[in-house]
Amino acid sequence: MQTLPNQEQGREIAFPVTINEFKKPHKGLLRAFTALRHRNFSLFWWGQLISLIGTWMQSIGQAWLVLQLTHSALLLGVTGALQFLPVLLFAMFGGVLADKLPKRRVLLFTQSFAMVQATVLWLLVFTGSVQLWHVMVLATLLGTTNALDMPTRQAFVAEMVGREDLPNAVALNSSIFNMARTVGPGLGGLIIAWLGIAPLFLLNAFSFIPVLIGLALIDITKLHAAHHVQQKQKTWQSLREGVHYIRTTPSVLLIIAVIGIVSLFGINFNVILPLFATDILHVGATGFGFISSAFGFGSLLSALWLAWGNKRPHIAPLLVWAIVFSVAEGVFAISHLYTISLVLIAAVGFAQIAFSAMSNTALQTVTPDHLRGRVMSVYMVVFAGSTPIGNLFTGILAHLFGASIALLTGAIFSLIAAISGWILRKPAEKSVAESSILTNDE
Repeated sequence: MQTLPNQEQGREIAFPVTINEFKKPHKGLLRAFTALRHRNFSLFWWGQLISLIGTWMQSIGQAWLVLQLTHSALLLGVTGALQFLPVLLFAMFGGVLADKLPKRRVLLFTQSFAMVQATVLWLLVFTGSVQLWHVMVLATLLGTTNALDMPTRQAFVAEMVGREDLPNAVALNSSIFNMARTVGPGLGGLIIAWLGIAPLFLLNAFSFIPVLIGLALIDITKLHAAHHVQQKQKTWQSLREGVHYIRTTPSVLLIIAVIGIVSLFGINFNVILPLFATDILHVGATGFGFISSAFGFGSLLSALWLAWGNKRPHIAPLLVWAIVFSVAEGVFAISHLYTISLVLIAAVGFAQIAFSAMSNTALQTVTPDHLRGRVMSVYMVVFAGSTPIGNLFTGILAHLFGASIALLTGAIFSLIAAISGWILRKPAEKSVAESSILTNDE
């Protein structure tokens, strides 16, 4: 797929905040919002911002609901595993579809289905008829939807902004994800304490309306990539082509291997954060919300810093941030002081986004357009799809030895992976340089 030659095509502005300054060379703080000069991305970005706040409110509500119904760390892990298991099983097929089907149409379907899921969960809780198996089934259905939604949404970013603004767009996507992570759990904790759990699910259902409107208004004639002839391949041929590219490209292979291990053992602490709030720090629902918000605040700062830099990716910095993440998480695991824990979890959030966003940008930058959906689907398999195994691992350890030991163990495994990646980074660094040159010449 080739980038469309008209570089001005995406510069219409969809919202008053994305004013004409975004059409000029960006300096100062405005440089962090370069990708918003593309009208399609601006529509997508604002819709996602509102929707993700609702998603995080539902996430904290679901965890608290399971804890209320079961009082079990193990079942918290099982429920989280069920939500991400379909991503592990089916995301690669979702990547094949992302390379074949119009991505905007796919996202309209997946976001609509997620809205229905939130509405059903609200009705069950509101009527007082909710049972654990309801939550598990709905979590599994949402995960099945995400198996298609995640790789499509990731690959769609490059089509909206092109390669030049891709690092900034990925970082801005991380910024809204983590802005929502900051606002959503904090609001969620306060709403649980004030009104109960049910309103969280209803608000999440309403939050999908802006993103559906934004997707409907996207101008498909101004996307930066067209469908590739490879869409005529059979599914298994497409999968093999994507896997072969990953296996034979050192930079892609190293990034996916390291982020897969870190995600499996380290980036799964959300499942036991309620236990830190209740059993270790003794701060209740409101404190749980602020712990999650502190993580999101650190993540948001990291995403904005990356967006402002808008730099092409390199292997060494992302591995350094993986090491910082592992160390910060390990110290948080053994902290028993609430204030210090808030600072530490914010540092964990900053390092995690720096590592994961740089990894995402590197993969999308070096990967050819016609393979991007499949490569990003593998990325989502190891990044989010590994969560079921990681949640079970963490949940079982927390059940047997306590939350602190479970999280510390995950941090140690993550640190080993990050240091190993650092030792083996040389071929990957060479691969990034070579791949960047090749994709820029397409």
